[in-house]
Amino acid sequence: MLVIVITIVLSIIGLILSLAFVGIMPSLIALILSIYCLIQKRSITRARALAMSVVGVILPVIMYLNSYGFSLPYPRTDGLSVVGGIIYDNYSNMGFDMEWMKKSGNASGLEVVGEELSSIAATEDSGDEMYYVSDGVPTSQLGYKEKDSSEKSAGMADGAADDKTGQGLGPAQGSSGGDSIDNAQYNTDIFEKLEDATEDYEEKPISDKIGASDDDMPSYGGLPVGTLIIAQYFREDVHNCNPVLVLQNKTGKKCRYEARFIARDEDGEQLAESDRCVEVVDNDGKFVLEGRFDKNELGDNIPAMYEFSVTKREPYEKNMADDVVVYAKENGNSVVLAAENLSDKKVKVDAFVLFFDKEELVDCIWLIPHNEGDVCIMPGSVASISGDAYYRFDRIETYYTAYEAVGEQ
Repeated sequence: MLVIVITIVLSIIGLILSLAFVGIMPSLIALILSIYCLIQKRSITRARALAMSVVGVILPVIMYLNSYGFSLPYPRTDGLSVVGGIIYDNYSNMGFDMEWMKKSGNASGLEVVGEELSSIAATEDSGDEMYYVSDGVPTSQLGYKEKDSSEKSAGMADGAADDKTGQGLGPAQGSSGGDSIDNAQYNTDIFEKLEDATEDYEEKPISDKIGASDDDMPSYGGLPVGTLIIAQYFREDVHNCNPVLVLQNKTGKKCRYEARFIARDEDGEQLAESDRCVEVVDNDGKFVLEGRFDKNELGDNIPAMYEFSVTKREPYEKNMADDVVVYAKENGNSVVLAAENLSDKKVKVDAFVLFFDKEELVDCIWLIPHNEGDVCIMPGSVASISGDAYYRFDRIETYYTAYEAVGEQ
């Protein structure tokens, strides 16, 4: 009798703990004991204990597969542990806001820096003051420095969100003017419309090409005080080399961001430059700045290092990120991105889709959904656009900004 009581208690405890992944061990013990008890005497009570223990074992296995598939756990760049990452991934995919796990755990040193920058921006007018980073690490002054072994092993903090969270954007990760979007307040017909839109795009076969990426590319540059660097990548294809910055606006106000990327050789000589801007980003909004160096200018080589300079100013455009719903869907080796304009104004959406193979960035595509021949979305309509990834990938992240399309015809 005592054995069956222990079995039932372990089954219940294991099942409850399995909701947080950590219940697999008590569930395994309960499974063995319940099988033993059922062999000794068949009863509905012992069968229930067996059923609970089986569920308690299967649930953590499913949660693990959702995060890592059939591979062994690999180091995460968002700073979460294996167990924490599994919990974060699964509950984020179900629509829960799990960003508190990263914040409470100080997922990376960069998050701490971000909080410091936020407090500076909130307590004083920082104007055009900047702080400098080398390989993502804040430095006291501008200048390139080699990573030490601890910095290389620590790696970079991963955006988003990784936050294979969906951020309210379906299977894709993403960010808009806020950290997440509550889809309940929007017209969910967009998802049905997207299903129709994907029929317009021929599904591409999965590419077997392995992405050419060098996330350890030496870099240095300046960022406005109050702007946090979330992730930093460097990728290449047959035509271009692309530094990619994922940033977050922590200034406490809307900003326009402008950036200049400069490719340099081993001696620090300039090889090529690339200018980019983001029209308007709300406070706490995450966004992407991508440089693009033509390999023809680099002699078909990659630079030895790159420099970036990011500045902010008052935006010219009206922020409309809260008036659109953006959804990204994988379609073979392509992605279909749809955006619904819920406002009574024409809106332009600038979206970046980042393609990852495990934790490595293998492609980055800039997409502008539009309809009726315009580079904007008409009031109350849905626009979609497709982009093809050159390399194979297993997940995507989507970041977008939106603003009123004044003057667009």
